[in-house]
Amino acid sequence: MTEQLSAEDWIKEGLKALARSGFTALKADPLAKAMGVSRGSFYWHFADLGAFHAALLKRWREIAAEQIIADVEAERGDPLQSLLRRTFSAKLDLERAVRNWAAFEPAAQAAVRAIDRRRLDYIEDMLGRRGLAPAASQARAQILYWTFLGFALSGTALPTARLETLLDEISSMVSAPAG
Repeated sequence: MTEQLSAEDWIKEGLKALARSGFTALKADPLAKAMGVSRGSFYWHFADLGAFHAALLKRWREIAAEQIIADVEAERGDPLQSLLRRTFSAKLDLERAVRNWAAFEPAAQAAVRAIDRRRLDYIEDMLGRRGLAPAASQARAQILYWTFLGFALSGTALPTARLETLLDEISSMVSAPAG
């Protein structure tokens, strides 16, 4: 690379490496080699590996929760349908990689707990806006989130038509009047 790299460049490369190869790939030397620069560039932007990991986890939280929520809220139509389609059709390699990392690293574990709470709160609020009572919103948000996590961690791709049918059913189940 001929131009100077930014911290953002390192974070993007780190997220790609994490999704592709897991958390063990998050080291200055292999990342620098992949980017065609010396590791000095890495240490220009990050005090140490811990600071880099913290920046990666912060960015993951931004793209895996805050950006999705902002996009869903900005769209016209049913926010629940939008959220379901967006999350269940997304490439989830990074989700799986961060969750795997969390089994070994307390900072990653804390980031996963924070994003789980943020996502659950958002879904619960969304269901409440649909008219569900707080207890029903909370229970259905948890069930919906567990469904997403099971899907994400399975790594199983579904044909589009089958996925659409499943998402319609999930939406119906979550949105049904409390009985």
